[in-house]
Amino acid sequence: MESATSVSTQTRARFFVLKIFIICIFCFLTINLFLLQIIRGGEFKKMSKTVSHREISIPTQRGEIYDRSFDIPLATNLETFSISVIPGQIPGEIPVFFEKLARVLNIDVSQIHSRVPLRAYTLYQPIEIATGVSIEKISQIAEHIEEFPGVTWNANLKRVYLETGSLSHVIGYVGNIDESELELKYAPGQYDRNSIVGKTGLEKQYDSILRGKNGIRYSLVDVYERRIDAQAEEQPPELGMHIVLTIDRRIQLLGEKALGPQNGAVVVMKPDTGEIVSLVSTPSFNSNLFLNKDYYDKLRLDPDNPLYNRSISPFPPASSFKMIMATAVAQEEVFPVDKTVFCSGELRVGNRVFHCWKKSGHGALDLIGGIANSCNVYFQTMGLKYLGVENIVTYAHEYGLGEITGIDLPDEKSGFVPTPEWKEKTENTPWVGGDTVNFSIGQGYVTATPLQMANVVAMIANEGTTYVPRLLKEVRDPKTGKVESVTERKVLRKNERISADTFHIVQRGMRAVVETGTARYVLTTKAVDVAGKTGTSELASDKSNFTHEWFCGYAPYSDDSDAERMVVIVFVEGVPKNEWWSPRIANYIFHGIYTGKTFEEVEREFGILYPGKAGTDE
Repeated sequence: MESATSVSTQTRARFFVLKIFIICIFCFLTINLFLLQIIRGGEFKKMSKTVSHREISIPTQRGEIYDRSFDIPLATNLETFSISVIPGQIPGEIPVFFEKLARVLNIDVSQIHSRVPLRAYTLYQPIEIATGVSIEKISQIAEHIEEFPGVTWNANLKRVYLETGSLSHVIGYVGNIDESELELKYAPGQYDRNSIVGKTGLEKQYDSILRGKNGIRYSLVDVYERRIDAQAEEQPPELGMHIVLTIDRRIQLLGEKALGPQNGAVVVMKPDTGEIVSLVSTPSFNSNLFLNKDYYDKLRLDPDNPLYNRSISPFPPASSFKMIMATAVAQEEVFPVDKTVFCSGELRVGNRVFHCWKKSGHGALDLIGGIANSCNVYFQTMGLKYLGVENIVTYAHEYGLGEITGIDLPDEKSGFVPTPEWKEKTENTPWVGGDTVNFSIGQGYVTATPLQMANVVAMIANEGTTYVPRLLKEVRDPKTGKVESVTERKVLRKNERISADTFHIVQRGMRAVVETGTARYVLTTKAVDVAGKTGTSELASDKSNFTHEWFCGYAPYSDDSDAERMVVIVFVEGVPKNEWWSPRIANYIFHGIYTGKTFEEVEREFGILYPGKAGTDE
């Protein structure tokens, strides 16, 4: 048998090992606790908040939009109601519930399904499904709330446009963010399913400035995402900034009413800054009704295409292109500016005959006479025999044709300047003399936007410099009205190829258009000296009874005038031949600008522009 001493020694040894084991366990637990609470405590605290707290967005107030006077807003906000659903609180068949709710709200059930996809059915977070809901609908749901578990509502702000005419193309409209925008276009954390975003126009262009930043309400939830009553923490929303446009409301309305029932565009620009004072496209639409499906379908199916912004869309520039041709002739010195070309009314090229707009011919004309009388034969001769297509292309690009201007408006089109290489590649046919003849008078393949033609005239008026056209004048604080930033002018082109003498020749020709040429009988204002160029573009053939018309001009003609210089472009689409609508409209606009009169006051002085025809008011 083992002695008592031996047993006692073994027992002590075992207790010692157990003691060491316990100490090791304790040390391990202590170190691990230190790591969890001290080293990684912040990390786990953040994780616990993620698990137990949920963020509910508090909508901010979208910034207002003003014209350059910063008095009455063009776009503001009106308090209204929105309806949201918490899918996790809806009992039974959710699609059946949505159909019932859609009938009460008088909306298409697909609108709800688009906002609450199948994967969101288990969420306990509110998802907005309808905005602009009337108080009557809210009352109806509130009275029968037991039939609508999971339905909530909030007072929020609805975007309201106080000007619903031609400014709709400029300002645009807002709407609910869609899935593609949420997933692809916007940075995570900046937008959620309930976000309202700019869809077109300046609402889209300056969405990040206007939208502000939503606030956040943090709520405590259980493992089933159900809210636990607790005092919520809030991060208040940041208001969207106000933007002030370069648009002059008075001149915008003047251009809109002068254009009247015509389809077309008006651009009024300050050539020394690039500020757009008026940007009209008709027909237009009412931004307040745009999200109404029936109204949108009506617009979409309208053959006059009111959704098409004609001010930044391309059309054949017609004889207004002769300003560019005249520049090329004078600068390249390919033909003396005081030497004449005889216009008999037609020009034969191979076996084809090209007619001047004046069938009897203009007789002998020099460059100034060619501009003033818009003689096709003169400029066709210059293009075919003296300049050549390469020079025409070069000067078209010098003026910025074929390239966007960079205006702060989405979806601007670039127009097109054709080349022999392009035609060979796309049509598999060579460039011929007839192409050059058509190109020389702004027809055939060449296209330009009214805004681009405003820059053409601005370059002539400025004698070589153009500025990026812009609509944003400044950004202001929504609380104080303080100016936070100002948009500075930015040089678009500073032409070093064309001399001041060349620009002077073209200016003289444009003044002659008004004094003795094609616009002399209709551009009669005495308020300011106008220089310009008319243009008439054939639609389908020489036998068509309808044309597109242009007037591209500026005033005052003389640098000695104290009046502020303005470029005015009028484009009218598909009007009867020989009615001279564009220069007639320009006459009313120039007179209204430089007398400070409204369109109605100008009509009392010059006569009714559209007798017996309805105006453009919505």
